[in-house]
Amino acid sequence: MSIVSIQRTKSDEYAGIKAAVDKVIEQIGGLDDIISEGAKVVIKPNLVAKPASRLSGAVTRWEVCLAVCEAVKAAGGIPIIAESSAAGADTEAVIQMCEYQKLRDMGIPVLDLKKEPACDIQVNNGTKIDRLKSWEVIRDADAIITVPVMKTHDQTEITLGMKNCKGLITDVQKKNFHSIGVVESVCDLVETIKPVLEIVDGTYGQQGLGPIFGETKQMNLILGSKDLVACETVTGLIMGYDPEKVMITATAAARGLGEMDIEKIQVVGETIEAVRSPFKRPGEVEIEGLPESFHLIFDAQACTGCHNTVISSLMDMKAQDLLGYLEGMNVVVGPCTKDQLPEDATGDNTVCVGICAKKLAEEIGARCAIGCPPGNVDTVKAILGDRREYGVRY
Repeated sequence: MSIVSIQRTKSDEYAGIKAAVDKVIEQIGGLDDIISEGAKVVIKPNLVAKPASRLSGAVTRWEVCLAVCEAVKAAGGIPIIAESSAAGADTEAVIQMCEYQKLRDMGIPVLDLKKEPACDIQVNNGTKIDRLKSWEVIRDADAIITVPVMKTHDQTEITLGMKNCKGLITDVQKKNFHSIGVVESVCDLVETIKPVLEIVDGTYGQQGLGPIFGETKQMNLILGSKDLVACETVTGLIMGYDPEKVMITATAAARGLGEMDIEKIQVVGETIEAVRSPFKRPGEVEIEGLPESFHLIFDAQACTGCHNTVISSLMDMKAQDLLGYLEGMNVVVGPCTKDQLPEDATGDNTVCVGICAKKLAEEIGARCAIGCPPGNVDTVKAILGDRREYGVRY
């Protein structure tokens, strides 16, 4: 039976966080079965982009990674913290802002993967990809530990340890994942690199429009398991999500990558109900300032990935004072038909979002942001067309 440990942090200082991490590791059976003497252990935090602050819930705090490093050392392993931030983001700038230099000063390697020697890694059972575009340090690791933050995500509902592994591939492949299907691609990635442990930083989470611009939600929790699917099932339940409706969790379980049936998961430490606190979802965020002549049309079959991407993209436009470009525009999500559009809809004033909307785009000659789901940048570019060059902000 898969074991997931939930621990409260008794203080926000390092000692309190380390105690919670150590207790989680103890309760899931220690590290001796997954880390051998002299093993090179890559520890992957979530340093996706520069946050509003290091405790905003957008990034893994260094204290959690330090506690994991100390546990790895105690088990005889050699810890290496490694990350490549989101496509277009400066990883080193995120490392510095989030104070990971403190770990370097302690002698712990903290690698900006974008500066490391690259390599291909064969994918044997992939449904979307046959090679990972990664780095030698990832290929040569004896074990990988994923250390995500507890937060929502504007395309995958929540983002935890499996999605966090996307930082172990190059920017070009990160973008490609969205074109070919990010959920199955992430599962291909996880099945290939086989992380041995997930430790969730639930001290400060993020709700609403995560993974960067959401609202901070203090939870004072650390969770962990050697079964990533079980860990994300339990974490999702704490956040108020049915695991069967979280695309990555459900797909990974269907592929045999872990256990999603809560009846087959042993939860130790705190109970789920004792710490449960539903997170505001990306689709629940209201956008003020949209023009009255703007129409946002969601087909009943539109998936949450494209739905949330559009909401997040509109928030990006608002942040950059671009909502004026939505005057008279129609944005369509999902497999809509012409009769669902306003009477004055044309190819010039309509934008379709996602692969499911491509057929309508071709029928009326509209622009289409292709992807499953597409990324925010591509979605905003499709909305703006040639009226303005959209600058990538992160």
